[in-house]
Amino acid sequence: MRPSSSSSEHAANRADWQTIRSLLPYLWEFKWRVVIALSLLVVSKLANVSVPLVLKEIIDSLDSSHKVLVVPVALVVGYGVLRLFSTLFGELRDAVFAKVTQRAIRRVALQVFEHLHSLSLRFHLDRQTGGVSRDIERGTRGIGFLLNFMLFNILPTLLEIGLVAAILFSKYNVWFAVITFVTLIVYIAFTLFITEWRMVVRRSMNDLDSKANSRAIDSLLNYETVKYFGNERYEARRYDENMQRWEVAAVRNATSLALLNAGQSFIIAIGITALMLLAADEVVKGTMTLGDLVLVNVFMIQLYMPLHFLGFVYREIRHALADMEKMFGLLHEHREIADAPDARILQPDQAEVRFEHVGFGYGPDRQILFDVDFSILAGQTVAVVGASGAGKSTLSRLLFRFYDMQQGRILINGQDIRAVTQASLRAAIGIVPQDTVLFNDTIYYNIAYGRPEATRAEIMAAAQAAHIHGFIESLPQGYDSMVGERGLKLSGGEKQRVAIARAILKNPAILIFDEATSALDSKSEKAIQAELHGIARNRTTLIIAHRLSTVVEADQILVMDKGRIIERGTHRELLMLNGVYAQMWNLQKQEEMSDSVY
Repeated sequence: MRPSSSSSEHAANRADWQTIRSLLPYLWEFKWRVVIALSLLVVSKLANVSVPLVLKEIIDSLDSSHKVLVVPVALVVGYGVLRLFSTLFGELRDAVFAKVTQRAIRRVALQVFEHLHSLSLRFHLDRQTGGVSRDIERGTRGIGFLLNFMLFNILPTLLEIGLVAAILFSKYNVWFAVITFVTLIVYIAFTLFITEWRMVVRRSMNDLDSKANSRAIDSLLNYETVKYFGNERYEARRYDENMQRWEVAAVRNATSLALLNAGQSFIIAIGITALMLLAADEVVKGTMTLGDLVLVNVFMIQLYMPLHFLGFVYREIRHALADMEKMFGLLHEHREIADAPDARILQPDQAEVRFEHVGFGYGPDRQILFDVDFSILAGQTVAVVGASGAGKSTLSRLLFRFYDMQQGRILINGQDIRAVTQASLRAAIGIVPQDTVLFNDTIYYNIAYGRPEATRAEIMAAAQAAHIHGFIESLPQGYDSMVGERGLKLSGGEKQRVAIARAILKNPAILIFDEATSALDSKSEKAIQAELHGIARNRTTLIIAHRLSTVVEADQILVMDKGRIIERGTHRELLMLNGVYAQMWNLQKQEEMSDSVY
C-alpha cells in the first residue's frame, strides 16, 4: 500500500525541521556573534522603518500651505543618517555572522566526510562517487544559504511587516492595516501552495543531476576502457539521456517559477493600488496630508520589496533543505561495522591469528566461506591458493574487518577482532593488494601514506627495499613525480612496487600479500620475492596467491575450493598427497616450460 501524499508531505516537513534543528548547535558555538548580529539586525530595521516617517515630516514642512521659510536641515540630515544606518548595520551584521556560517559549513562537511569513511565496504561498493560528491557540494552550499536567509531575511522581513502594520494601524484608518494584512495573507498562502508543488520538481532535478554527474565521472574514471572499445558515442548517449530528463525537469522548474513570480506581483500590485486609492481619498477629504500619502506609498514600496523577497527566500530555503536532505541522509546511513562500546586496543606483538569455523556470505543467497578453520602462529607464514572465486581475498577483508562474519570468529592473540577498536586492528595489519589504486599525488606521498609521519630517509629506504628507488630516481621529478588518477601514469608492476614500499614503511605485526607479485614479470618477481621473504621474516604473514612458485617456502599452504579448505600442509606434503595442489603445480610447471620455449 502506497503512502498518501499528505503523509509523505508531513514526513518531508518533519525532516526539514530536523535538518534545521541539527544546525542549532553550530549557532550556539558562537552565541555572542549571533546575539550581536541579531541586535544589528533590529537596529537596521528600526532605521529602515523610520525613513518614511522622517520623509513625511520633510514633505509636510516643505508644503506651501505651511509657509516654510527655511529648509528643515535637521530633518534632511536625519533622513540621510537613517538611510546610512539601515544599510551600514546590515553590512556589519553580515560581517559578524560570516564566521558562524563558514564554521557550520566546515563542521558539517567534515562530519559527513568522516562518516563516509566509517561506513562499511558494502556501502562504498554500492555508492556512485559522482552522485555522492554532488550531494555533499549542494548540501554544504545549502547550509550557508539556510543560516543566512533564515535569520537575516525571514526574521527581519516579518519584523518590518509588523512595524509597518502597527504604524498604519495606530496613525491612520483601520482599513490601511486590514488591506495590508489581507494582501500579506493571500501572498503567503499563494507562495506556500505553489512552492510546495515546485519542490517535487526540484527534488527530481537533484536526482537527475546526481545521476548525470555519476555517469560522467564513472565514464572519465574508466577512460581507457571507453577507448579500448570505441564507446565514446555510447557513453555520450547514456550521459545525454540523463541530461535530457534533467532538461525536462529544469524547464518545468523555470516555467513554474515564472508562474509564481507573476502571481506574487499580481497580488502585491492589487494591494498597493487599493492602499493608494484609500490614501488619495483621505488626502482629498483633508484627513491626511501630502506627507501621509508619500508615507503610505514609501511604506508599501518598502513592504513590497521584502515581501517579494520573502517569497524568493522561502522558495530558496525549501530548495536548500531539499539540497541538504541527501547530504544529511548520508549521516543517517547505518554503520554496518562499528566498534563495540567496550572495545579495547589490540595488542598485536608476536601476533597469532586464528580463524575459527568462519562462515561468511555477502548476502543470504551468496555464501562465500564455509567452516574455514586455520591458525597462523606468531612469525609464521601461511599461504592460501585456489582458483578464482574460491574465497581467498575474502579472508583478508574479514581480517581487516571490512565485513563481519556470520558464523565463527577471528582471533588475534586470543582477542576477538570484533571486541577491539577498528583503528588498532588495522594499524596492526599491512597489505599489498592485487589491484593497487594510488592517490592522484606524488610517488613520495603514496609511499608515505603507509606511515605519514615517516622521515624522507625512511621512505627512501622502503622504496629501496621494494626495488623501486632506482626507477623513481630516473624520473625527471624523482619522488615528486605525479602518478595520475588512480596511478595510471605508472605500469602495473611499478604500482605494485609502490604498494610493497608502502607496506614495508608501515612496519605492521601482520602482513597480507594478496597476489602481491601478480603484476610483475618473472624476472622482477624473482628479484622482489627474496625481499618479500625478508620483510615477512618474524612477522605473521598471510599470502594469497595464484602463482604457486611464490608460496613454496610457506610454513603451511591451504588449498581452497568454493569457499572450503580442501587440502592443507607444506609444499612437500601437498605434492606427496598428489591431490588438487599437485595438479595445479604440474599445470603451472608445464605453462612455464611452454613460455620458456617461446
